[in-house]
Amino acid sequence: MSFAYVTSKLLEGFGLTCLIFAITLVFALPLGLLVAFCSMGKHRAVRYASKAFVWIIRSTPLMLQVIIVFYGPGLIWGTGSYLPRLTAVIVAFIINYAAYFSEIYRGGIESISKGQYEAGQVLGMTKRQIFFRITLLQVVKRIIPPMSNEIITLVKDTSLARIIAVKELIMMAQEFISANALIWPLFYSGVFYMVFCGGLTLFFGAIEKKLDYFSA
Repeated sequence: MSFAYVTSKLLEGFGLTCLIFAITLVFALPLGLLVAFCSMGKHRAVRYASKAFVWIIRSTPLMLQVIIVFYGPGLIWGTGSYLPRLTAVIVAFIINYAAYFSEIYRGGIESISKGQYEAGQVLGMTKRQIFFRITLLQVVKRIIPPMSNEIITLVKDTSLARIIAVKELIMMAQEFISANALIWPLFYSGVFYMVFCGGLTLFFGAIEKKLDYFSA
């Protein structure tokens, strides 16, 4: 089997890995913020429901969540039909990472001292103005390190998509190992992850530097 053919298949798997990563981020980041606001809200039922959601998601493995999202609807409703595999993976990933992101958002928002809110009110600013002009950039600075860790973890967690036979990078490499007794695709796939995670590390490092003028 030619090197070019194997490489093209690995690139195909890597493209699917990138797709899962990108769609998860696009939807999980705003959904996580919504869950965070619900967790901090004054409505007791909404607050408890959001906290229960976060607790359940954080207490169960992502692999189990992928399996439940894929098989669950068909088994619950007795239809025997399942979600498309890629859709099930993306939905499970969005739900999982929204829960983790929500806790990071909540921690960042609650870490801002009440004195800053009170100072804004004294200046006649509305709650919206206080949030966007005083709180937001400080929150961003404080959540960048934990958020970058979660996002880099997401890159590696995409390999769990293979549990329901979504042919992302690792599954594609594994097929060549089992069918053709080739070991190098596995190491080659590791290079893709290292480059991807290395790029994200540099990116988040640059963001942290830009926000250095905010005192911790």
